[in-house]
Amino acid sequence: MILSAQQPYFAPYPGFFYKASLSDVFVLLDEVQFPRGTTWVSRNRFKNHQGTLWITIPVWKKGLGLQNIDYVRICHEGRWHKKHLESLKSAYADAPYFCDHLDFVKEIFSQRFEKLADLNGAIIDYLAKALRLNTRILRLSELGVSETGSARLVGICRIMGASRFLAQAPARKYLDEKLFREAGLELAYFTPPSPVYPQLWGDFIPNLSVFDLVLNFGPKAHDVLLGGTDKLVCPC
Repeated sequence: MILSAQQPYFAPYPGFFYKASLSDVFVLLDEVQFPRGTTWVSRNRFKNHQGTLWITIPVWKKGLGLQNIDYVRICHEGRWHKKHLESLKSAYADAPYFCDHLDFVKEIFSQRFEKLADLNGAIIDYLAKALRLNTRILRLSELGVSETGSARLVGICRIMGASRFLAQAPARKYLDEKLFREAGLELAYFTPPSPVYPQLWGDFIPNLSVFDLVLNFGPKAHDVLLGGTDKLVCPC
């Protein structure tokens, strides 16, 4: 069994789901520290007539110190819900499959979700289905793993019965490969492709939220996502 893990990004980019597609189990690391400053956990890029369109979900941070991602609450004050919804409707009104996903886009910017991890998890589950992925997606907070760092990842693999842990190539310098070897786990590294496809609004912008791909290609987004060369590399 191949297992991989990633922080629960907001409306993630294609490489996030490409990684999930190579895995039998994909674990969302919601019990790790919410990053200080700007982070993909609370914002991502879309596209409109001006080029890059940033969408950020405001969260409560002031006076709360360090928080795990699964504790971070969404700030529902102000008019950002309506502003973000109208921005996306304006940007993607002419996308061939926008109407198919409009109800869910409206749900994203409702006040249904109290916690950021719940919002992001719902988006990830929805997009995984739209991309026709068969990967089992779980949250770290469901697994009861108390270790940190590489030991945490080894613990996740043990609980799930995985034999191989999959990571992106740049993560190699951060992982304790000895721990994985001692646990009888194989480490594999890959480099996700960056799919190129026709977009609205002029010149192509890579690695936008995968919503851009789904809204433009609908069911064919699966084929575009997986169309790159598989660069899975196992260490010698």
